[in-house]
Amino acid sequence: MHKTNKEARGTLSASLARVLSELAARGQPIFDMDDFVEVLGADRVRAKKLLYQLRQSGWVSRTGRGKYSIIPLEAGPEGFWSEDAFVIACHLAQPSSVAYWSACHYWDWTEQTPRTVFVQTTMRKASTARDVPQLSYRFVQVRLHKFFGHVERTTTRGRFTITDQEKTLVDAVDHPQHCGGIRLVAAMLPEATSSLDWEKVDSYLQQLNSGAVYKRLGFLVELLGPKVELTGRDKRLLRWRRRLTGGYAPLDPGGLAAGNLNSRWRLRLNVSALPGEE
Repeated sequence: MHKTNKEARGTLSASLARVLSELAARGQPIFDMDDFVEVLGADRVRAKKLLYQLRQSGWVSRTGRGKYSIIPLEAGPEGFWSEDAFVIACHLAQPSSVAYWSACHYWDWTEQTPRTVFVQTTMRKASTARDVPQLSYRFVQVRLHKFFGHVERTTTRGRFTITDQEKTLVDAVDHPQHCGGIRLVAAMLPEATSSLDWEKVDSYLQQLNSGAVYKRLGFLVELLGPKVELTGRDKRLLRWRRRLTGGYAPLDPGGLAAGNLNSRWRLRLNVSALPGEE
């Protein structure tokens, strides 16, 4: 396992310190062998050996096939779960966007910090970045019509794309299993809905075109009552009910095919002890 703090790292020569400093100054959170060779000013054989030494001594992490990242001095389990990790994530699959539980945490809806960076992409991506200590990337492939609602952010290490608040909510209800489960989604709703543009939420729901999302969201909004700030509550809930599809969807997509049926929202309540229940 690579070292992840300043005290545990190996020594760094002046020449290698210059190389890393120049790569960092370029604003390149990710670099490849060609970049390293160019800055180092040496042949590829020597560059490969030095890069291996940097990885072993904890100065560089491999983030994908042929891709590397400079590990910040302050890096550790919390340091890696940061916007640096988001920048790296958006280089590992293209197009891609930080999403689901990671986006929920970014928007301050939950204090629970996921050890996995969730990435939404239209690209099939089975592998994860394995050399980043105590951190993994989870790639969730979606169809093109579900890949929208992104905003770009810039940090000192580069840029990343993340789902906006309204899309984060819709995605959380669509795939609660990628957001810590339906219980956590329900617990986040009061905080999440305090600053949402509900007209945008409605447009996203229409674009997603999923009856199950209307069912889960409507049920949770009614369950939580006034804790959820829903503009035009009665009219909006009525519109959502008109969009319900036939059949009963599971409240928790990853749960058992058991539980009571809720005919109002056509849901199978396969989860107990949700926030807001007596």
